[in-house]
Amino acid sequence: MESRRGPLKSAVPSNVVSPVRRCSRTACGRPAVATLTYVYADSTAVLGPLATYAEPHCYDLCAEHSERLTAPRGWEVVRLTDASAPGRPSGDDLEALANAVREAARPHERAAEAGGARAADPMEVARRGHLRVLRSPEP
Repeated sequence: MESRRGPLKSAVPSNVVSPVRRCSRTACGRPAVATLTYVYADSTAVLGPLATYAEPHCYDLCAEHSERLTAPRGWEVVRLTDASAPGRPSGDDLEALANAVREAARPHERAAEAGGARAADPMEVARRGHLRVLRSPEP
């Protein structure tokens, strides 16, 4: 697109745009690690783990700005932690993953077990994946 002064240039070069979400604070380009929301009715600021997607009334903050966060006088800051995500994989996690891979590599044994289960249930007519076709009960 051209104007009278020449071709229009983008304010941000396209090779600089990053898919990583950045801190919402002015002049801060660090990656965001937490999301800040306000509950105005309760005079509360809630700082939690980074939201799965950016929302217009939430603010993404980097580690430094989320640690230094303060709220207006009379407001409460609630800091939520993400207890569901462990910091590092444990030995149990790795062993469970290895067992799942081994189980997935044995489709013949699972098919034989499924056939044995079918014989044990007289109501089952057929099976497709995790779904079963059952015979209607006779009155």
